[in-house]
Amino acid sequence: MSKKAVFAIVLALFIPLLGYFAIKIFGENAVSMPRHYIPDSVNTYVKDGKTVNDTMWHTVRNITLTNQLGKASSLHDLQGKVKVIDVFFTSCGSICPKLTKNMSSLQRSFLKGGNTRQKIDTSLVQFISLTIDPKRDSVAKIKAYADGFGVVHDNWWMLTGNKDSIYNFIFEELKIDKYDPEAEISPDFPHTGRFVLLDKHNYIRGYYNGLDTLNDIPQLARDIGLLMLEKDRKNPRPLPFDPVVMGVAFLVAIVVIIVIARKLFAKRNN
Repeated sequence: MSKKAVFAIVLALFIPLLGYFAIKIFGENAVSMPRHYIPDSVNTYVKDGKTVNDTMWHTVRNITLTNQLGKASSLHDLQGKVKVIDVFFTSCGSICPKLTKNMSSLQRSFLKGGNTRQKIDTSLVQFISLTIDPKRDSVAKIKAYADGFGVVHDNWWMLTGNKDSIYNFIFEELKIDKYDPEAEISPDFPHTGRFVLLDKHNYIRGYYNGLDTLNDIPQLARDIGLLMLEKDRKNPRPLPFDPVVMGVAFLVAIVVIIVIARKLFAKRNN
């Protein structure tokens, strides 16, 4: 067999493999990920003769409150999860019921099979609602409110607790007022329709209109899915191995090799 024939066979073997890794590497990088919000600082330095800006993004600090089941719940208990946060109060007669209904629909969309009878995968995403009227919103009251909307308690906390802690968290950590200027959020009563998206490391990755079911809510659902799959830059993992795709690649390679080999032997016999 000539050198050209050997080279052709080797090339046919490796083309599918190269294609597989190219799709894995460049395909993932081509996806437009949700951007980061609120830089805490920007460090500038020179690397290889070029000026580089290293942005330190705002990290939402921990808070511990009480959920609708009467259990202490901490943001730091949710390491490795994507979080969606909003605010509400049980006696609200305006936007809160609509926001909770939309959050409930969003939660159901992430149930396995989209069915509330099936167990939710709580390792991926957590929904959090903070009451802005904790004096009146007792655990029993928010539990009844949650049950009225069919909340799956496994991965949706409705939290109550110290008013100052909640308000400080809303303004100093979530910084909703900076990205909802039209609402003119009052420091005395931060009533807003914004949903806030946090990634696995508690960086803010999006603000969404919780009443907009045509644009913002579908975009939020998409962004949650993207953040679930986002590569962990702090703890990078090897390129994922997909045995099915690799098996198909090898089968294609074998078929190509057989076709080339048959043609080469046919030419030799002629």
